[in-house]
Amino acid sequence: MEKDLAIHSENILPIIKKWLYSEKDIFIRELVSNSSDAISKLKIIDSKAKDFRIDIKIDKKENTLTIIDNGMGMSFDEVEKYISQIAFSGAEDFLKKYESGDQKDQIIGHFGLGFYSSFMVSEKVQIKTQSHNKKEDSVLWTSDGSSKYTIEKTDKVNRGCEIKLFIEKDNLDALDEEKVKTILLKYCQFFSYPIYLNDKHINNKDPLWLQNPSDTSDKEYLEFHKDLYPFDPDPIFWIHLNVDYPFNLKGILYFPKITSNFDTNKNYVKLFSNRVFVSENAKDILPKFLTMLKGAIDSPDIPLNVSRSYLQVDSNIKKLSNHISKKIQDKLSNLYKLDKDKFISYWPDIEVIIKLGILDDEKFYEKAKEFLIFENHKKEWTTIEEYIERSDKKDKIFYSSKDKSTHLLDLYTQKNIEVLYLNQYIDTAIISYLEQKLNVKFTRIDSSIDSSILDTSKDKNVLDKEGRSLSSKISDFFKDSIEADLEVESKSLSSSDISSFIMVNEEERRLKDYMQFTQNTNLPSKSTLVINTNNKLIDKIYSLHQNKPKLAKSLAKDVYDTALLSQKELKPEDFSTYISRSTKNLEELLDLIK
Repeated sequence: MEKDLAIHSENILPIIKKWLYSEKDIFIRELVSNSSDAISKLKIIDSKAKDFRIDIKIDKKENTLTIIDNGMGMSFDEVEKYISQIAFSGAEDFLKKYESGDQKDQIIGHFGLGFYSSFMVSEKVQIKTQSHNKKEDSVLWTSDGSSKYTIEKTDKVNRGCEIKLFIEKDNLDALDEEKVKTILLKYCQFFSYPIYLNDKHINNKDPLWLQNPSDTSDKEYLEFHKDLYPFDPDPIFWIHLNVDYPFNLKGILYFPKITSNFDTNKNYVKLFSNRVFVSENAKDILPKFLTMLKGAIDSPDIPLNVSRSYLQVDSNIKKLSNHISKKIQDKLSNLYKLDKDKFISYWPDIEVIIKLGILDDEKFYEKAKEFLIFENHKKEWTTIEEYIERSDKKDKIFYSSKDKSTHLLDLYTQKNIEVLYLNQYIDTAIISYLEQKLNVKFTRIDSSIDSSILDTSKDKNVLDKEGRSLSSKISDFFKDSIEADLEVESKSLSSSDISSFIMVNEEERRLKDYMQFTQNTNLPSKSTLVINTNNKLIDKIYSLHQNKPKLAKSLAKDVYDTALLSQKELKPEDFSTYISRSTKNLEELLDLIK
């Protein structure tokens, strides 16, 4: 019996081929998903039914691909309703909306278009089906995708549905067994029911995210990670998500080992909906700072576009994202409280994630401040609040970059002042954030001269008859000798071991670090050379300038370059000049000894 479709189906295929699916291979996912749904429905109404399976058979002689299941099946009337009429109701309205290309109208689940993806590769599609209700007749439905189709009763067949695709000549690669297997493993690897390709069972793993976390071993987590990412190194740890309310969400998020070539812009979390693989890119469901994680998230509540190819962003996505963020906070907090040593061992790999989370989400900070830790000069780990409690200066936090300004540490440690080690780049933003939150000031030890590192009893600030102090004269001598664009200050430091250091204003240096980190731009900054008048070398050089002005001037340049070198600020192209000049200065000094 030949009929016209009940709606304007001539509009369907162009829409499907042009807009609905980004890849033709999706038709396999859609048809196998339909088979899985049909079996699940049968399990609900018939608890005695068993031995479920889905078969995919390829016949290259006939150029056919057939998907067979032993699920619900359909009656004659159901085929008319769900296949011939395409949608439950209002299909013409759907087509009008879909043709508009408006993404907000492309919500999956309103219309049963999955089956029609088969026409992307087929010149004809045939459905042979038997309802679970044995009283119903078996049905044969055939269409070439036009507005005509045939539907008739046929000889009794087994319960379920058999969809045979007669593949177009231009799409014969759809009959390649290895390609079909690859597609099935990509999209359907974790389906609840066994899938057979040409009688070979290809999916034999249940998704680990469905297991109870308390019943899952570390070995299983690592093996599952290897299944998802066969060529990646093992993760450092993981978080198992298992949420039933207010939405259904399950998944496993792995914290990866951060290597030098780690791509922070690539999203690694796989997105599933009811075990069906949707996308490699779950960035819309994850907070920005967690996009470096790996793993899998599965939720039937994730709103997808009509082709199930990507997320349909709405308010529920934000709720899911917030909940995932909270779970991460709880996991990290518990780990820090229960096994601090292990948490510290993870720190190099999780530091960036935590700090980005603080900058990205204020709510995250409220929990993260409990485990936001920094190493101090004693190689101890501390939170900022703990640091403040120990400090005499409640409004000031001293810090240093671990690879810079280390020669200045003694000035502070001799005064029992705790100095933190901070990352030069990402912590520039973090400390600015913490300053606002905690009403404190972070001060790098080479950015200012704190009164605690001065020895005022040895100041050379007594004025002579000309109204000038020895300290100011030393400053002028070094400034004139160095002949560089910098300020010079003379101070009596508490230690006589340091001859000088380079000081850069805190705000200027932060801006410089930020621009270098974000835009790879090296901004010039105004430097100050701090001369320690409590140092014998400085005293000797200044005394020498009366009798040996040329040598004294050259030695003053050495002092400046040594300060630059000690703080890793000496330019590579200036090394040879510095070494050559220092050698000549030593030779001349030795001649003076003779």
